[in-house]
Amino acid sequence: MPLALLAVLLGGSAAFAHADGSHDLLPIPPRPAGAAGELLPFVAAAVVLVLGMACVLLRRRAVVGVALSVAALAPFLLAAETPDPPQLKHFAAFKDKLQLRADERFLYVGSDAFPDHPMMVGITAWQQQVPLPQPYTGKNAWRIPLKPKLADKPISAKKALFRGAIGLAVNGVPVFNALNNRGEDSFLAGELDESGGHCGRGDDYHYHIAPTHLQTAVGKGNPIGYGLDGFPLYGFTDADGKEPADLDEFNGRTEKDGYRYYSTKKYPYMMGGMRGEVTVRGDQVDPQPKDAPARPAGTPLRGAKITAFDRDDKAKTYTVKYDVKGAGHSVAYTLGEKDTITFTHTDGAGKTKTETHTRRPPKMGMLPLTGIAVAVLFLGVGGVVAYRRSRRAGSESVRA
Repeated sequence: MPLALLAVLLGGSAAFAHADGSHDLLPIPPRPAGAAGELLPFVAAAVVLVLGMACVLLRRRAVVGVALSVAALAPFLLAAETPDPPQLKHFAAFKDKLQLRADERFLYVGSDAFPDHPMMVGITAWQQQVPLPQPYTGKNAWRIPLKPKLADKPISAKKALFRGAIGLAVNGVPVFNALNNRGEDSFLAGELDESGGHCGRGDDYHYHIAPTHLQTAVGKGNPIGYGLDGFPLYGFTDADGKEPADLDEFNGRTEKDGYRYYSTKKYPYMMGGMRGEVTVRGDQVDPQPKDAPARPAGTPLRGAKITAFDRDDKAKTYTVKYDVKGAGHSVAYTLGEKDTITFTHTDGAGKTKTETHTRRPPKMGMLPLTGIAVAVLFLGVGGVVAYRRSRRAGSESVRA
């Protein structure tokens, strides 16, 4: 029985390693699908530890008890030796703003998707959304497969994947289909800023074309992002410094180290779909992080052109400036306490309107798993103590 329990633990209990959402690269085992599957490693570890402590406290088979306790803790110690996956180094240029961890299946990237580069400037088709930092951390982090596989039936972005992200840039900003949710080229429609991004209905900033401006930060010859299928996205040139002329319909090709996507100056600009294996639900790659909107989605503002984005990160205050028929307008917003955001709208005549909204956190659907495991542990220990007391009390009553 101890060997069987140890096998269960070695397969999963190291999942505790990422429960605090730390910035360190910590090993996490693959989680089975579904809430029940996610609980198994935690419950198994707690049960084995409780059994071991019970054997010691009840003074029965103390050696077995010690062995079980060590078995429950050993996977956590052994997991610390897991080497970093090679994909991790490609995010190193932005490590100060990212939370990185990995297991044998995925690289998990936590970010706020709020890049340091200028945003919004140059947009001429605007839906009155502004960029907000997003809670893509912890259990809501992005995940990149470490061992991607080519799909038997790849998914074209011309016909599908009009919702959600299809990739992640190395700065933690998601990359969406080059076509918007109406099937139009976002770049040609004037919806993108000078960096190839804009904000969605949740005030979430993301790219719709390859973020080739990141090449300077990561260095030539390194990926600027990854598809959510796990294959890397490179800039305009290959290892020989040439623009590939033999790309497939997904804007990629197979090279000696595997398949890779490339950036191009014409559609599809980057990955033209998912050449690798992914799960799709609701016309988007699943799972992927959820944003945290603060207000109802905006509507298109005809004739608007965004001219500036001012930021004061220390004060957490940001301003989007735009022109409408030659008149200057702006929307300034400040991130407050308890997830509140105060927006101040100023029109061309200088009139202002202020409103405050509270962000809606993403629904994760489960209690923190660490808390559940700890609760099971304390319940087990409490039961052992209560059992011993009851036996002692029974013995004393018999003697009386």
